[in-house]
Amino acid sequence: VQLQAYGGGLVQAGGFLRLSCAASGSIISINSVGWYRQAPGKQRELVASVTSGGTTDYAGSVRGRVTISRDNAGNTVYLEMYNLKPEDTAVYYCNALGVLSAGTGYYLNYWGQGTLVTVSS
Repeated sequence: VQLQAYGGGLVQAGGFLRLSCAASGSIISINSVGWYRQAPGKQRELVASVTSGGTTDYAGSVRGRVTISRDNAGNTVYLEMYNLKPEDTAVYYCNALGVLSAGTGYYLNYWGQGTLVTVSS
């Protein structure tokens, strides 16, 4: 199983970005997927998460500016970020919890490689 995060880039304050997290492999199910971010010198923090049932959760700092969603197959999760602020600058990672794959037969957790979001003022 692999997670690939992409869609980051340089955007001006007030702009929009859509990040994608694509899971590949012989995936049977994924319990939940979260987007995290880590700014320089700071700890990694949860931005948003979505469960297989569609329940979403958002960090207070982004609530109202961010939407997390997943495709029908559940293997791609999107993070739409509106009205971006310089403090949103960070490397964004996706994390899949409880991934059941035919290859392992176990529920495992995976991290994507991260995608850099830079918001200029």
